[in-house]
Parts: sequence; structure tokens; C-alpha cells
Amino acid sequence: MTSLDKPTVIIIGRPNVGKSTLFNRLVGKKLALVDDQPGVTRDRRLGDAEIAGLEFTIVDTAGWEDEDADSLPGRMRKQTEVSLEGADAALFVIDARAGLTPLDEEIGRWLRGQDVPVVLVANKAEGRAAEAGILESYSLGLGEPLGVSAEHGEGIADLFAGLWPIIGEKSEAAEAEADLAADNEDDEISGPLKLAIVGRPNAGKSTLINQLLDEDRLLTGPEAGITRDSIAVDWEWHDPKANETRQIRLIDTAGMRKRARVVEKLEKLSVADAKRAIDFAEVVVLLLDATKGLEHQDLKIASQVLEEGRALMVAINKWDIAENPSYLFNGIREALNEGLSQVRGVPLFAVSAKTGKGLDTMLSAAFEIREAWSRRVSTAALNRWFDDALAANPPPAPGGRRIKLRYITQASTRPPRFVVFGTRLDDLPKSYERYLINGIRAKLGFEAVPVRVVLKSPKNPYNANRGGGGNYSRGSDRD
Repeated sequence: MTSLDKPTVIIIGRPNVGKSTLFNRLVGKKLALVDDQPGVTRDRRLGDAEIAGLEFTIVDTAGWEDEDADSLPGRMRKQTEVSLEGADAALFVIDARAGLTPLDEEIGRWLRGQDVPVVLVANKAEGRAAEAGILESYSLGLGEPLGVSAEHGEGIADLFAGLWPIIGEKSEAAEAEADLAADNEDDEISGPLKLAIVGRPNAGKSTLINQLLDEDRLLTGPEAGITRDSIAVDWEWHDPKANETRQIRLIDTAGMRKRARVVEKLEKLSVADAKRAIDFAEVVVLLLDATKGLEHQDLKIASQVLEEGRALMVAINKWDIAENPSYLFNGIREALNEGLSQVRGVPLFAVSAKTGKGLDTMLSAAFEIREAWSRRVSTAALNRWFDDALAANPPPAPGGRRIKLRYITQASTRPPRFVVFGTRLDDLPKSYERYLINGIRAKLGFEAVPVRVVLKSPKNPYNANRGGGGNYSRGSDRD
């Protein structure tokens, strides 16, 4: 069942009442960042939740604050208000230990004026200290409060009882429809493109995603470091080149500064979350700021993406205000080739998150590079290329003893990983490994894709008898 078909439940409440902890409890994993500091969550985060077979999409939102609409907290509140549109239910979370606050009462009044059914959740309800707060919350006029402890998992069954009358029927219908679709699904259909946008703070990552979605889905502004969680958004894109609709999962990430500058615990958590988003992605777009050019930190981020085996693309944002654009583009291209010598020819695009320039071209290329990243070459075709490569440039013979390379096979894809079998491979120079990797890229369609090559020798019984190693294996992380 896709999250788009399930009923949607929004978590709403003031800062630091445990909304993200409840979100993590319902999705069964720590997706949302949690900290004692209020206001950690800023963008809406969606997850697949289940309580005793009741499946729904749960949405974590920023803490509701009574601030000016143009301020960062005010814009966060606007995001929360928008999230309620089209929702099937809302979980209004209060802190039972702290009791009701004027802000809780304000949120309650606003919710009573909406059309969405509300379930009142008194969180942090473990122990007697919460009893007074639970009783006090009846005054909100939103029905009986459900006492839960999101941190300890207490009272979650009561949430089922509160949500089932509201969303149970829709959840069951969506599940039945999904089962029918699964029976008819073509095994050849690939899933949505998992596309992560990474870069330094204020490069325009959230603005770019908002431009693609044609809505203010993610919080943006002049302040650096607004995004904290890695936010995934499912989206349908009409590919003008192929004239078809394609599925994409866009992943926004927190800005990644130099490690020495990351001192706050919360920023460390955000950067760690961004790194996990890279692991999850298939293709990663490194977004640069045209007004700042390519910096050393950008190359470090790019190297990390390649080390994780993800397909990498680079986009220069804010192209609409770039000075001397031709010189800038060529300079960045040259710097990338020099700084990422292990993968020459990384796709480079000029885009504008503000105007939308170049975004369709970038997305079309992302699907193409994913195809290369997922490509499998037949063993016969691979060894024909291998024989030609050895004939054109035979392996060296250090000390007059030949290094024999016998055959090659592709062990896996995503990223492509090849295994070369032969003898005396411990003497094979790294330069010859690079020769093979460059040949795989140039001749077999893996131009800008990270490629892994592993060298394996047959088992040597004499080494085994002497207590030495068995199979010789040398893996190459050169991309």
C-alpha cells in the first residue's frame, strides 16, 4: 500500500510536548530528530504508521508558536496550518505533566473551528504527576483525552481506539486496493527515483524542491540552516523528453558545513541525518551556490557520496544571478575533474530554483544516470571487453614474473561491482586497477557512475598448509 492511498493523520501541538517522539513511536523507527531543545522540527515529515493493523500516514509538524507571521516560528506555524488541509484526523498533543498553557488553549480553539476530527493526546502521562494535567485538558472541549507515554510506549493501544472510528474504514479500503494492485503489478516496473538534494547551508535545496512541487511544501527563508530533518516527499513528474509521468521521491537534507564548525548537538544530529539520506538515495544532487562557486567542503560532500556508492550529479543553483556564467561553469567543471579524479565527467547542470531553469533537464539526466548505476553487463560481453583491454595493455611482469588476469564478472549493481580473477594479484599496481576501472566506464556505459573492482586469486594450498591466508582478495574503493 502506498502512503498516498492511506488515511492521513497530523500531529499538532506546541513545542516540546513530544510530537516527534510520538511520531517515531508510531512509525517504529527514529526518523524524526528528537532533542530537549524546543523547536527541533521545522518541516513536515511523513511516515508509514501502524497500530494493531490500522495503517495510516502520520505527519509530524513544527511546534505551534504565537509569533509574527513573517518570522521563522511564524512561517513554521503556517506550514502546520497548511498540513491540516486534506487530513483525515489530527492528534492534538499536550504535555500532561506541564498542564494546559495559554498556547494549548489557543490551538484548541483553532482546531475546534476546523473540519478535521481531533483526538486529544495527553503525552508524558506516566505516573501520578500527569493526573492533574489530564483532568484539566477536558476543558479544551475536544472530548476525552488519551493518556499516553510516547517515550515508553504506554497507551498506544488507546490511540487505536480513538482513531479507528475515524479512519478505520478508509484504512481497510486502501489496504484492499493495494493488495489488488500488487497482484496485477508488472515485476518489470521500477520504483520511484530516490533523489536526495545535498549541499552547504543556504544553497537553496528546499527552495529547489518547492519549485519542483509548485508549492511551499518546505520551509525556506534567508536564515541559514532552516532544514534540520531529512524530509522525503513523493512526487509525480511529467518528463517532457519522454512524454510520460515518472515517480520521484525527493529528499531534502540539512546543510552540511565543515566538521570543525559543527559544534551544537542538534546540528550534529541534522548532519548525521543528511548522511543517512545519502545512504537511502539512488541519485544525489550536490547543489552549489553560483554566488559562492565550488568550495573545498563541496568536494568533501561529493567524495562522501561517491564513497557510499551513490550516483552523483552537481547542479549550480542561483544561475539567474550568476556573474560571468560561462567562466563560472567552465571553472567548476575543471575543478570537479581535478578534485574528483576518481570519477571524471560527473554531470554538471546550471539551474535556478527560483525560476525553474534547467530543472527538467537535470531530472531527465537523473533517471539516465540511475539506469547506468543499475546496469548489468553480461559475462560474455564483459569478458570480450576484458580480453581487448588486456591485449591493448597487458599487465606488468614485476621481477620478470607475469601477472595473469583470467576473467572478470559483475558481482552486483547499484553501484556496479566487478570481480577480477587471476594470479599474483597482490603485485598488480594500483595504476593498472585504474586502467581497468576507466575502461569499464568508457566502454561499458558507466561513465559517471562509481565503480567497484575487487581482485581475487584462487586458493593456494601451500599457503593454507603453512597457516597463511586462503583466497587472496583485494578490494578497490577507487571509483
